[in-house]
Amino acid sequence: TKKDSGFTFLFTILVAAAFSANPGVKIRLTQKGLEYGRQLGVASLLEKLKTAQIPDFSGKERVSPIGKVQYSLTNIHIVNLGLPQSSINLVPGSGVQLSISNAFINLRGNWRVKYLRIIKDSGSLDVNVNGLSISQTIAIKSDATGKPEASSAACSASVSSAKVKFHGGASWLYNLFSKFIDKALRKALEKQMCPLVAKSIADLNPRLKTLNVLAKVDKYAEIEYSMVSSPQISQPAIDLNLKGEFYNIGRHQEAPFPAPAFSLPAQSSNMIYIALSSFTPNSAGFVYNNAGVLSMYVTDDMIPRSSPIRLSTSTFGFFIPQVTMRSRPSAPMTSPQDLRLYSFADKNPVVKFQPNVMTVDATATATAYAIQPNGTLSPLFVLNVVSQRARKDFRDKKN
Repeated sequence: TKKDSGFTFLFTILVAAAFSANPGVKIRLTQKGLEYGRQLGVASLLEKLKTAQIPDFSGKERVSPIGKVQYSLTNIHIVNLGLPQSSINLVPGSGVQLSISNAFINLRGNWRVKYLRIIKDSGSLDVNVNGLSISQTIAIKSDATGKPEASSAACSASVSSAKVKFHGGASWLYNLFSKFIDKALRKALEKQMCPLVAKSIADLNPRLKTLNVLAKVDKYAEIEYSMVSSPQISQPAIDLNLKGEFYNIGRHQEAPFPAPAFSLPAQSSNMIYIALSSFTPNSAGFVYNNAGVLSMYVTDDMIPRSSPIRLSTSTFGFFIPQVTMRSRPSAPMTSPQDLRLYSFADKNPVVKFQPNVMTVDATATATAYAIQPNGTLSPLFVLNVVSQRARKDFRDKKN
């Protein structure tokens, strides 16, 4: 019924959500890693700000002996910009704080004034802005698709000085009251800096939306590395929780086991740390077993010619005499026959992680067939294989 179908769909969603609660992969980005990102981020911000448009603005000032002067500054654009000092810090629970100090901006634009009701004048202007400081907190979270999303959380900006130089018209006269324009322009710039930076941050999101969180591994499998939760931000590092699950291509069937909870050790001496739980390799085993990759035929021509052990009745008959009798029940053994082994995994291989030890448990069944002269296969025996392999201290000691 429709009611039953709806319940089944809801139950499937709840099961999938339960299985994806814990990540399969954790990535820790430390302060060292952020420092590298700061260099790239500041360079990108610098190029973005160079193309920023400063809005026109106007005002009125009473200047002695001229009287009331109306002015307007238009077509203001950046011709040079420098961000010589910057730093980046983590704000626990909030995001990343980017601080820029002692920045400078060279601007160029047009001016127009009106005074004594009838006198109008115009020309060009240059502005040198010094001592620009910006403190911007960038919030980072996961969107509904598991991709990163950035936003402006808090911002402050200040400008130490803005010096205006008028050109054209009676510029010698207007330079006498440029200090009024300096003050107005400095306040206007302080008001505009945070919106400009916020826009630069917002412009990142369309690019972040295009990030691919699904990568093809081979013709059988692909891996999803979307975020299962928003980044965890603490004082020493940012921790990213990624799904890290393998799927059969074109068929996203959740693995029939949950991802275990695990944590990274409290380390922050390197730029980046990457950790896997057993869920990721075990989901790979589940996927490849579903695809039939863990089942295969083995023939003698697949064994190196230098090997003294051949896949034939003579070799196996030495260990199992019954093989030579059963391979040709209707005729005496006159020459060795080739064998073919068909092996398949009884269960998904299981990977276990323990401190400094990785263990792989695998079980398989291998059936041996004798290849008859007419090409038919005669079953001979079945081998049940149980394998356990452990590797100690498999960490990369270079890190």
